[in-house]
Amino acid sequence: MARNTGPSCKLCRREGTKLFLKGRRCLSDRCAIERRPYPPGERNQKHRPRTSEYGTQLREKQKMKRIYGVLEQQFHGAFMKAARQKGVTGENLLRVLERRLDNVVYRLGFAPSRAAARQLIRHRHIHVNGRRVTIPSFLVSPGHVVSVIESSRANPFVQQSVQSMDRTNLAQYLSLDEHGFSGKLVALPARVDIPTPVIEQLIVELYSK
Repeated sequence: MARNTGPSCKLCRREGTKLFLKGRRCLSDRCAIERRPYPPGERNQKHRPRTSEYGTQLREKQKMKRIYGVLEQQFHGAFMKAARQKGVTGENLLRVLERRLDNVVYRLGFAPSRAAARQLIRHRHIHVNGRRVTIPSFLVSPGHVVSVIESSRANPFVQQSVQSMDRTNLAQYLSLDEHGFSGKLVALPARVDIPTPVIEQLIVELYSK
């Protein structure tokens, strides 16, 4: 399966914001944005070129792709699914990406990043409604219960992630049973409850050209 194997911190620097691709490191003073708050390869900030309208839209799309850890074909498929749904296409796109199993596992605090959540899923540590699911792009529906399998709950990696999670920032559309290592998608996420720092309308405008 295709995946990005380059340095994660360069992606944050290119987008000029924290994408939280490396878990707890992003919250420390070791974060690349804190140490080098400029795009990679560019040293003279006084002569940065002006960004066109297309460039601004493209950067927003790249940012969303990198936050959720999806490649171009997956992102395009999510956009087409969102465009076929009723409502605002940009908000629908965010809902589709938020419902991905790797994102739900990350939001519930079972993994420190979406990349780590994908690893947990592929290594058969995650159940949905009591059945093992190994596909990170699986779309979780309201009422679905996502849990760590019982034999993996003592895993130090999972334990550390759960213990370090900030429960006050748990998404409003999720409920968490910390002791049972499980959580539920209680409703479709509303835009106001999705903390992803993107302007989704710019992405819709880009695909509309």
